[in-house]
Amino acid sequence: MTLDQSFIELNRASTERMRALAARLTDAEMQHPIGEHWTVSIVYAHIAWWDRRVLYVLDMTEKNGALFIPEIDIFVNDLSLPLWAAVPPREAVRIALDTAVTLDTRLENYDPTLLAEIYNYQKRWVIRALHRNEHLEEAEAALGMTR
Repeated sequence: MTLDQSFIELNRASTERMRALAARLTDAEMQHPIGEHWTVSIVYAHIAWWDRRVLYVLDMTEKNGALFIPEIDIFVNDLSLPLWAAVPPREAVRIALDTAVTLDTRLENYDPTLLAEIYNYQKRWVIRALHRNEHLEEAEAALGMTR
């Protein structure tokens, strides 16, 4: 099966959306709350963490020559929250953007057979825009911004 390559542009667009939002925000706005426990800055740290998880999946899948599924669950968000909150806002943005660019490039050039296997297991690991945009929409809504 040949994987639809539309994920490439979707991922690039979500990375640019991350960059554009961060460029429009002041440091104070980066600390704006999103829900009870999160801030805009935490959104960036969260995205970076989960993008790095996918990089790990790619590394291990490539190394093993077969799909690698890490035993990590959503509870990681709650456990990581104090660490993410301690990251200075602009550093969270830098890490998130650096990771997103690295991951986007890696996905674009990844072995197509292994990438299709990863996609068939979890499409959000390939179409990172789905996860990124979900959180960017929450941040923009909390800030009163419309797209």
